Amino acid sequence: MTQDTNKDILSGETIALRAPEPADIDLLYHWENDTRIWRVSNTLTPYSRFQIEEYIMNTRQDIYAARQLRLMIDLKNGLRNGATIGAIDLFDFDPVHLRAGVGILIQEEYRGNGYAREALGMLIRYAFTMLRLHQLYCNIAESNVSSRALFEGVGFVTCGVKKAWLNEGGTWQNEWMFQLISSDDQLL
Repeated sequence: MTQDTNKDILSGETIALRAPEPADIDLLYHWENDTRIWRVSNTLTPYSRFQIEEYIMNTRQDIYAARQLRLMIDLKNGLRNGATIGAIDLFDFDPVHLRAGVGILIQEEYRGNGYAREALGMLIRYAFTMLRLHQLYCNIAESNVSSRALFEGVGFVTCGVKKAWLNEGGTWQNEWMFQLISSDDQLL
């Protein structure tokens, strides 16, 4: 594939995906320390600004070495052109079985505009065409109806339910497992 084709995969109608930059440190620090997000990211302790800076400065975006890949989501058009509105991750990359987990965060004020769906579609194409992954997966709390709809809307299917898996303030809830297996007819 040519460099132009690679760029097209990471650039959509309204957003573009890119590697994290030092200018993203403060934004990532804010997101990683937002305790409202911890329940979906399985975070238990805060991150220091230094830890975020070290991650940005030392990451080579080599998914084979790091076993993860984070891409920032930037708006392309309108008054907020260039604004970073979220991040999308591949994690637990397995180069033997050619699979990875997917996580996505869109800042609250930008939700409901289709940006998550566009970013997820771009990541799926990138994972299946450039990384040649066989499958992607995610785990979503039963109560997270919008995330379940997002992943189902781009072709992920429920492959299991972990009963009473998540403790939400003393109440146990199920976690749904979703996967998307690569095939030409599943590419967005």
